[in-house]
Amino acid sequence: MRNLDFSSWSTILSTFITLALVTLIGVGIRLVLLQTIQQKRERENRQVNERLRILIAAYKTLGGSFTGNLLVDPTHLRDLRQSENAGELENASSDRTRRIRDAVEAALSDILLLGTEEQVRLATKAVNELVAGRSVDTTELVGSLRDFIREVLDLEPVHADTSSLKQGPSRPGGGSGAKGREAGRDDARGGGKGGGGGAAAGGGMGMGLGLGVGANLDDEHGEK
Repeated sequence: MRNLDFSSWSTILSTFITLALVTLIGVGIRLVLLQTIQQKRERENRQVNERLRILIAAYKTLGGSFTGNLLVDPTHLRDLRQSENAGELENASSDRTRRIRDAVEAALSDILLLGTEEQVRLATKAVNELVAGRSVDTTELVGSLRDFIREVLDLEPVHADTSSLKQGPSRPGGGSGAKGREAGRDDARGGGKGGGGGAAAGGGMGMGLGLGVGANLDDEHGEK
C-alpha cells in the first residue's frame, strides 16, 4: 500500500485499474486450476466406477452359485457335440455347461484387464487350468473380488464364517424369460392396436383408452 499513489484523480484511477487487472488475472488463474483439478477428479471417478461395475459383474458371474457343482467345466463345444453323438451327455446339460464356461471366460477376461495384481494372478491361473482341460475352482478368486469391492465401497470386512463359503459360477437362465417378455411386448402392442380399432367403431374415447392401455403395458414391460 505504501507504493500506491493517491496524489491525483488520474493516479487513483490508474491504481484501481491496475489492482482490478491483477485481481482479475489471479481469479482467472485460480478458476482454471480449479477446473483442471475438478476434471481430473471426475475422470478418475469415472474410471473407478467403470472398473468397479465390471468387477462386480465378474464377481456375480464367478460366485453366483452356492449349491450343486461349483467347478467350471472346461469342455469345449466341439467335445460336447462328440459326447452327445456318443450318447454320454444330454443336450440340455451340455448346453448349460458350455454357457457357464463361456460366461466364466468372459469374466476372467475382464479381471485380467481391470483386476488387481492378486486378481490377475488368480485369473491367469484359472485360464491356464481351463486351457489344460482341468476343472476350475473359483472360490479364491471370488473371495479376492469380494474383499476388493467391499474395500472400495468402504464397507467393513466380511465375517470369517461368510468368507469361508464355497461359491461357484452362476447358472445361466434359459431363454424362456426373455421370450416371455418379448411375447408380452407383442401382446401389449396388439392390445393397443386392437383397442384403437374397436374404438373406431365405438367412438374417439374408446380409441384413446385402447391406445393408452397399450402404451402403459409397453412402458411396464420395458422397465422390467
